[in-house]
Amino acid sequence: MASVLIQFAHPQLSKSIIQKVLLKYCRDIKGVTFNDLYEYYPDLYIDIKREQDLLVAHDIVIFQHPFYWYSCPAIIKQWMDLVLEYDWAYGHNGNMLRGKKMFNAISCGGGKNTYGPHGYNHYPINDFLLPFRQTASLCKMEYMPPFVVHSSFRITDEAIRSYGQQYASILEGLVNDDITPNHYRDIEYLNEVLPSGEFFNND
Repeated sequence: MASVLIQFAHPQLSKSIIQKVLLKYCRDIKGVTFNDLYEYYPDLYIDIKREQDLLVAHDIVIFQHPFYWYSCPAIIKQWMDLVLEYDWAYGHNGNMLRGKKMFNAISCGGGKNTYGPHGYNHYPINDFLLPFRQTASLCKMEYMPPFVVHSSFRITDEAIRSYGQQYASILEGLVNDDITPNHYRDIEYLNEVLPSGEFFNND
């Protein structure tokens, strides 16, 4: 079995419908550790040793957050600046994260058709997540496709619940080693894959 660490960051969680639903579905899954960064560090003073110990203890790291200004809430950048130390996470002797996996689980206001060369945002989601992909590469980790909830301002309650169920299924599949690189190697979003290797119907 694999252990999963969710590094959660939302500075205004009380105003988020989608993230609260995702939390409902993911917080109590066996094998998943939930780490609310703003709850632990409201002053942005990161406990580096605690965070490094959490990373060492888990196989898969998920950054779950709203997609603010094509990026992440400020505390995640602060976390990266402090926790991913040279010769610990990267560098010649920095091998503590080698072989682990990383991906983002994000909610964003725009629909999928707004992300691409002909859309309002001009680029696909994965282009905006390149800093995370390169961070994973530098730390000798594998970066997996993101889990993405689109159209957060217009989504129905039924669709939100469906996303929550998909997210929980994926987390359980990762914990149980039912999702392998063969299942997600050629897909854009992790949403698409079920633990069995089959695909969700997102129509």
